[in-house]
Amino acid sequence: MQEILSYIDKNKDRYESELKEFLSIPSISTAPENVADVRRCAAWVRDELKRIGMKQAQIFETAGHPVVYAEHMEAGGNAQTVLFYGHYDVQPVDPLHLWDAPPFEPTVRGENIYARGSADDKGQVFLNLKALEAHLKLNGTLPVNVKVMIEGEEEIGSPNLETFLEEHREFLKCDTVLVSDTPMYGYDTPSLCYGLRGLCYIELEVTGPNRDLHSGSYGGVVVNPINALAHMISKLKDEQGNILIDGFYDKILPEDKRERAELSKLPFDETSYKKDLNVNALVGEAGYSNVERLSMRPTLDVNGIWGGFMGDGAKTVLPSVAHAKISMRLVPDQTPQEIAKLFTKFIEKITPPGVRVKITELHGGPPAVTPIDSAGVRAASRALKQVFGKEPLLTREGGSIPIVEQFKRILHAPTVLMGFTLPDQNAHSPNEKLNLPHFHKGIKTSAIFFAEMAKE
Repeated sequence: MQEILSYIDKNKDRYESELKEFLSIPSISTAPENVADVRRCAAWVRDELKRIGMKQAQIFETAGHPVVYAEHMEAGGNAQTVLFYGHYDVQPVDPLHLWDAPPFEPTVRGENIYARGSADDKGQVFLNLKALEAHLKLNGTLPVNVKVMIEGEEEIGSPNLETFLEEHREFLKCDTVLVSDTPMYGYDTPSLCYGLRGLCYIELEVTGPNRDLHSGSYGGVVVNPINALAHMISKLKDEQGNILIDGFYDKILPEDKRERAELSKLPFDETSYKKDLNVNALVGEAGYSNVERLSMRPTLDVNGIWGGFMGDGAKTVLPSVAHAKISMRLVPDQTPQEIAKLFTKFIEKITPPGVRVKITELHGGPPAVTPIDSAGVRAASRALKQVFGKEPLLTREGGSIPIVEQFKRILHAPTVLMGFTLPDQNAHSPNEKLNLPHFHKGIKTSAIFFAEMAKE
């Protein structure tokens, strides 16, 4: 491995130059005016895979943006097969005026490179490709069989990827999936994510009278939909943070004592956390630490609420309709479909007389957890320790990556979430950045990971 690590050190400047070229392509998947740029970026990824020595590098069309695929399957039939997944599409750049430099003109300031997609996910895709390149250039082969699948629709919910997996499940068959699309816990805290929460996202509409009414003439007799909505929302959780929906907790798996012990090692600084957010208290479900509340316990939050008069000044109106958007983060073995049904049944039970409710399911995805004693987690932990000099901590991410569950369900493969960005990366925000020392450490870690997988 030392020869490969030396090769990586010698090519730092080239890696950064090539990364800038990748980042300069405005592959915004949600914008119609960037369709040609997205396709150009897919071609760039295909050509890069060819250049580093991967085989069968090609573009697969979908109903939306294309998927780029390549493989190198010369390690033999008994060797592990790793599927590396990432995405080449990026978020929109608005608000543009908050960027310190144009978002598609990569700029290095200090130890960071600033550009849209630098952290999420082009930088992390690219570092894994450079790890594969190092093995191929020096050894002519890879320690394990490797498949690479880079999509162009992750930032719009991967609407066509599940179909792609279903149609190519034999083609994509693997033992482990590697994803680098999550942050590390901190600059000096190497970590490995092994779990993601799911999501059930609901829009709730409460309708009262057939038109807006004068609050003086009708108030006191006609039910105000905003009042009714507030009343209903207040019944969803108690003061201790427990969710009161009937049956909500019934399918949740018992917490693993080993997992709770691992999470307890994370250096969560409550004082700094509150200071950063400018809040004077943290609250949550009784009996659990803040780290556990943020990652391994379910949540219910109102993400938006509106109705009636919201302009300047006063208008004494009793509104006809009120709305709220409510998200629930889920943990194993909750499913978005079942939680949506329980939510609907509960809302119908607590709806006061005088109003009608309409519930719309907007978005959902199941939770996913990789066993912490799986081959991929073991190999990734060893690789991180060799590069960062300390045992990595195990974390669970509070957000959702629905594709991870799809890999498990369709390909029957566990996913290793080995990310190298940092908490202050500004993903999806102005001045998104990638820490370059972590980028280069990530290349080394990925190179060692593939070697360690060969031992599994």
